[in-house]
Amino acid sequence: MKATLDHEYYEKARKRTKQKKRLYFHFVLFLVGSAFFVLLNKVIKFHPEIDWYVWAIFAWLVLLILHFVNVFVMNRFFGKDWERLQTEKLIEKHKEKLNKLEVKLEKSGAFDDLEDNS
Repeated sequence: MKATLDHEYYEKARKRTKQKKRLYFHFVLFLVGSAFFVLLNKVIKFHPEIDWYVWAIFAWLVLLILHFVNVFVMNRFFGKDWERLQTEKLIEKHKEKLNKLEVKLEKSGAFDDLEDNS
């Protein structure tokens, strides 16, 4: 049991580390790409009449922020633990409804008809 739990914790930590690693790589790629956009527009003079690099960098920054929110905010609130807890709550509600229905059926005598027929 302990070995299984340790393995589960290890896998969870490994997946989390991969998420963070991809985010950090995305950030470095953003910095390099942004510098490339500026270089392309200002130095190489690729469509120098407009400052398109500003919009490209801004759009990429929005994607980077969304990636950050997904890793550090959404994963915390809507990760596997949250999913498991919500599933358990739904199962518990379903069991309560079944128990109430069963009690109601017993009071109405619906099970008596079944016992008489067998």
